[in-house]
Amino acid sequence: MSSPARFDRGHTDDLMTFLTASPSPYHAVANAAERLEKAGFRQLSETDAWDASTGGKFVLRGGALIAWYVPEGASAHTPFRIVGAHTDSPNLRVKPLPDTGSQGWRQIAVEIYGGTLLNTWLDRDLGLAGRLTLRDRTERLVNVDRALLRVPQLAVHLDRSVNTDGLKLDKQRHMQPIWGLGEVQEGDLIAFLEEEEGLPQGSVAGWDLMVHSIEPPSYLGRDRELLAGPRMDNLLSVHAGVAALAAVSTSEALDHIPVLAAFDHEENGSQSDTGADGPLLGNVLERSVFSRGGTYEDRARALAGTICLSSDTGHAVHPNYAERHDPSHHPRANGGPILKVNVNQRYATDGSGRAVFASACERAGVPWQAFVSNNSMPCGTTIGPITAARHGIQAVDIGVAILSMHSARELCGADDPFLLANALVAFLEG
Repeated sequence: MSSPARFDRGHTDDLMTFLTASPSPYHAVANAAERLEKAGFRQLSETDAWDASTGGKFVLRGGALIAWYVPEGASAHTPFRIVGAHTDSPNLRVKPLPDTGSQGWRQIAVEIYGGTLLNTWLDRDLGLAGRLTLRDRTERLVNVDRALLRVPQLAVHLDRSVNTDGLKLDKQRHMQPIWGLGEVQEGDLIAFLEEEEGLPQGSVAGWDLMVHSIEPPSYLGRDRELLAGPRMDNLLSVHAGVAALAAVSTSEALDHIPVLAAFDHEENGSQSDTGADGPLLGNVLERSVFSRGGTYEDRARALAGTICLSSDTGHAVHPNYAERHDPSHHPRANGGPILKVNVNQRYATDGSGRAVFASACERAGVPWQAFVSNNSMPCGTTIGPITAARHGIQAVDIGVAILSMHSARELCGADDPFLLANALVAFLEG
């Protein structure tokens, strides 16, 4: 018997708002935290002692957020149900000495973050966003959401073979954005951002900055059945996870603790203090157990009964490159979330996990699809295997099928975001 759906196309409208407001992982977790606070969750400090109180709680660290809801009657060994996602997306990030240029052009020195499709950043109007750290170690989010930067492509007249031999980009020489004319001035970019934020000159001591396309998300197609936008890998899953966790916090008689784990740095291996291969999630789960009077035995019991849905985007079948996909597994847009399988553990799904996901989709009345890579193609990976191995918990890899993954602008079915969110609600409700 399926349960009534919690979300409809209005969820997709809200996703577009979330994507626009979240040009960096730091903005994404700030926006997620604001939504959770409106749902009654409260922020905890990692340096404070935690108590045994019930209700919704969350912690922020950099570009990561862990949120959970402790229901009435939860014991120290109550297991967790976790939705895992990540907040980062491949892009161009500002170097420590950002001011550069040549031939009368002022440019910004950037480093390539993750496995981005380089050509998708060419000839786009780009903004600049991220986090500034001040000399007193306080932090300030910054978002210059206007046409500030551009990575200009070489004219076809100067590269006659580009349409026959293919575009070849050197990551160092060809990807530095321009932002003006004149002589290069050391400290110019940071001084500009201080002025933008109304900060005293010289007050910024550190920065974590990245470029973003300022083109907003939009519906696409004759019947508006598609959604085009930035950073859907993987803010689509973060947004769905926040909505699902807020929804189940009003549920009665939960026999487990629902959790959202939104990590940073998935796109470059997850090895950081805010990544899935770091200690953050484990610390939060342990402290939750111990704050309710639990012992090491209670912790072991809780984790043994825990399961994680690792939600990340996957590949929809591409109409122009169908031969790159497995011949019998062709996930389609608006076909519902995908179950991602790889027997070499690039995805963590096994038969037991399949049953958990299928049951949640059935209860939610949501269709679902299976994804497996073509045997001749290397398979990507996610936080699922990392979470399973690091914490000894069962993990299942799922997500939404998209086109143009790792592009500056990706594409999915407009119904799939809310279908995913409804499936996550059913999973978190158990």
